[in-house]
Amino acid sequence: MVFIPTSSPASVHIEFSGAAQEVTGSCHILRVGSRTVLLDCGMFQGKRSESRGKNARLPVPVEEIDAIVLSHAHIDHAGRLPYLVAQGYTGTIWATSATRDLCAIMLADSAHIQEKDAEFLAKHRDEFVEPLYRVEDATRTLEYMVGVPYTKWFEVTDGVRAQFVEAGHILGSASVVLELREGNEFRRVVFSGDVGRTGLPIIRDPAPPSGGADAIICESTYGNRDHESVDGAREQLARVVRETAARGGRVLIPAFAVGRTQELVYDLHQLRREGRIPEIPIFIDSPLATDATTVFTMHPETYDQSEDLVRRVPHLFDFPMVRFTREVTESKKLNAMNGPMIIIAASGMAESGRILHHLRYGASDPRNTILIVGFQAEHTMGRRIVERRAELRIFGEPVPLQAHIEVLLGYSAHADRSELHAWLQAVRQHGVSEGRGQPRVMLVHGEHEAQEAFSAQLSADGFRVDIPAPGDRIPI
Repeated sequence: MVFIPTSSPASVHIEFSGAAQEVTGSCHILRVGSRTVLLDCGMFQGKRSESRGKNARLPVPVEEIDAIVLSHAHIDHAGRLPYLVAQGYTGTIWATSATRDLCAIMLADSAHIQEKDAEFLAKHRDEFVEPLYRVEDATRTLEYMVGVPYTKWFEVTDGVRAQFVEAGHILGSASVVLELREGNEFRRVVFSGDVGRTGLPIIRDPAPPSGGADAIICESTYGNRDHESVDGAREQLARVVRETAARGGRVLIPAFAVGRTQELVYDLHQLRREGRIPEIPIFIDSPLATDATTVFTMHPETYDQSEDLVRRVPHLFDFPMVRFTREVTESKKLNAMNGPMIIIAASGMAESGRILHHLRYGASDPRNTILIVGFQAEHTMGRRIVERRAELRIFGEPVPLQAHIEVLLGYSAHADRSELHAWLQAVRQHGVSEGRGQPRVMLVHGEHEAQEAFSAQLSADGFRVDIPAPGDRIPI
């Protein structure tokens, strides 16, 4: 653990609050003299008994926060913003325009789920649990969000300016370049956010920031492994659909409503146009995913224009096989339908949402396939499926896990170790060309094994690496 004196008036340092030696609750506290800037303020996920208490603890008192810079709209990065607003925060929240539009639907959805959970516990367990925040808090949060274009410099607060560059993770996602001035001190910090993969559908590839850095806060989710190729994942998706349809089964896909769902629909669209999958119905069983898809259509400026489907098809997510089911009654009817189909439903780690109902009815059917297409954190239903547990507990009931299990990590929106290494090398090389020294790399957003392996790899390549724990403070 690294400490510096808090009494130093010219101190520039970073404190680590969330996503430190874990993958949820992203929140890093940038101190520049007397100014305080939060980089993300995400929600902790996992064991409910633990995450509830962690989410209710403020990273710092709201009166100390001068501004917030948000990398992207995923709930583990943005999910506690309404809680800060509910506790009195009235400063600016800087984000890209697409991130702001996604937050409008995602934060309201998060609040709605919390309110419904509270009602359920009060009604069925005689237990009152106050939601972390309510829908009105999520709505008010949007009043403080300011959308900024990529590559445009903006003044975050006195002595701190920033720039967003493409992270390639989800629509609107950004890595953040921060230039800090305190007295005669000047520092340049890069926050990776979540770095995406080269070749993912729809959005542009990650763009490593130019200009170098004195310090880099870098995600490390897959720091100990490489993914299969994106093209390989697309071929496996086609195979899974063909094989499951031949058995007369369903492909059940727990998927994040933002990003992953749209990528899957895009690829299924392309595969059908190429005649590589049969024409079976694809149900997007998520109101949030439906709304998120609308936001995607609002931001074609973020699309990768090098992709053939983007150039040739005016409606990427609207083709005859796709059906959006918004109402609960429509969702329930799916369980009574016969014949092969694809159901994509939230949540991405199968912790809540409509996917649980589909797993309850479909996990025991050997004709079906549960398709995992992203990282599954510890203690989540998705992780238990990946581990192929003999039995799942869904809504308190045991459900035998007899469906086929397929894991396609080529669809991960997170860069793997080779891609992260290349991204860091590019940032470092930009710094060398600018006459900067070796940057200090602080690994966040990763589990222990991934971070240790990635740290060893980076250290062997000459990087100075830290793996901060919650509460650590590192000088810049």
